[in-house]
Amino acid sequence: MRNEQEVLEQILQFAKRDPNIRCVVMNGSRTNPNAPKDFMQDYDVDFYLADVKNHPYNTDRAWIDGFGDRVVVQYEYFEEDGSSIFMMQFQDSVRIDLSFKDVKSIREVFDDSLSKVLLDKDNLNLELPEPSDRSYLVKQPSKYLWDLHMVELWWLQVYIAKELWRDELPRVKNLYDYYFMESLQYLLEWHVGVNYDWNVNVGSSGKWLKRFLEPDIYEEYLSLYCGADPEEQWEKLFQAGAFIRKVGVPLAERLGFDYPLEDERRVAAYIEKIRKLPSDAQSLDG
Repeated sequence: MRNEQEVLEQILQFAKRDPNIRCVVMNGSRTNPNAPKDFMQDYDVDFYLADVKNHPYNTDRAWIDGFGDRVVVQYEYFEEDGSSIFMMQFQDSVRIDLSFKDVKSIREVFDDSLSKVLLDKDNLNLELPEPSDRSYLVKQPSKYLWDLHMVELWWLQVYIAKELWRDELPRVKNLYDYYFMESLQYLLEWHVGVNYDWNVNVGSSGKWLKRFLEPDIYEEYLSLYCGADPEEQWEKLFQAGAFIRKVGVPLAERLGFDYPLEDERRVAAYIEKIRKLPSDAQSLDG
């Protein structure tokens, strides 16, 4: 298995051989001093090209094999600016997410606090501070954002209940696992943010929540996930409502916002009606 120095040397040698590649920048977890380190961390690398729309890499993919024996490669092309990305998984556990971008957009590196310049052929004087995760810290919500996500949590419960009554499980799982749990994640991120004085990064999709949440809160959060059994999903829906209240009421007080107790009460009563309906009901009266 290659070590980090060997992989970075391969990347830099590749860039040095091509005069079209003018700058190389790395970001992501390997430049984050607070990210957990392991051998499967990605190499997130951007090549900035003088002519991004006329290079051979999008069409002739043989160059990929120079980086190792492939497992699988995912490719995406962005027509609006000609940029592209190759997400390459190799047999020795090395993964490289390599982007080809227009050097005219190089100033974007200042927007990402994890940016680290590996190669600058044109002496662009990209005087970046030491990489840190300050761009990724949990941000304190505005009242608008708080209200938006709190209402969405209760709105989605009604939507999910309706789809459960219809026995449309694929839609139920989409609404619950993706939209509902994503909004719930915002609540947990804000809970962590308050506890750590807004100087904390929970990672993409909340992957580091376990590091910062109280163990009982974290375990209860994980317990809200479930399979495709309708009865289990009904139970998790009501458990989620209680969990939102458990986390949301004290959090609202600490943030100086209102918790929507009336929305919660009305929604809980309404979805209970839906749950009790026979499958052939023609109205809420059965």
